[in-house]
Amino acid sequence: MTPKTPTAPRAPRTDAQLLNVVDVEATCWDGTPPPGAVSEIIEIGLTVVDLGTAERVGRHRILVRPARSSVSPFCTELTGLTQAEVDTGIGFAEACRLLAAEHAAGARPWASWGDYDRHQFTRQCQAAAVPYPFGRHHINAKAVFTEAYGLRKRPGMARALTVAGLPLEGRHHRGEDDAWNIAALVLHLAGRDAWPGPAART
Repeated sequence: MTPKTPTAPRAPRTDAQLLNVVDVEATCWDGTPPPGAVSEIIEIGLTVVDLGTAERVGRHRILVRPARSSVSPFCTELTGLTQAEVDTGIGFAEACRLLAAEHAAGARPWASWGDYDRHQFTRQCQAAAVPYPFGRHHINAKAVFTEAYGLRKRPGMARALTVAGLPLEGRHHRGEDDAWNIAALVLHLAGRDAWPGPAART
């Protein structure tokens, strides 16, 4: 019997190669908010990307229970989320602790489509006196995509998928699905050698 050629062991995955791609959905209204209500995060979608192997290696969803607002019919139409569904979620402070403890949010670089998600976390953490869960290394994937394609106007995620020739998987404006799709765009950019950072070029 011919002996089998031993296969080289796969290099261990290091956090230096991992990127968190985050997309949030928040309470919203068709017009001005009701008196006393503020926009609050109700869903956090997070996809982990391994830039070294060019794979999406984790898909996560955190439902967050709003404290100062409720889910409007407009919000349900946009996101598919209902008040009953988000009522089963966890509080915002617990969600931030979970991001830090379970997803290395403070140490791992992260990306989002535009700066809305980063600003929403910043505002809500300040308002609730909750420690900001992320580190300083944030990448605006929309800006990177716009520059890579030489576009005059920054596209929405769905438009960017069309430009890149990628399918939209799942439902747009659902945080878990949007994070998954943005991660596909990140890998697409990395494949074009357009994603910033040395890990994108391995």
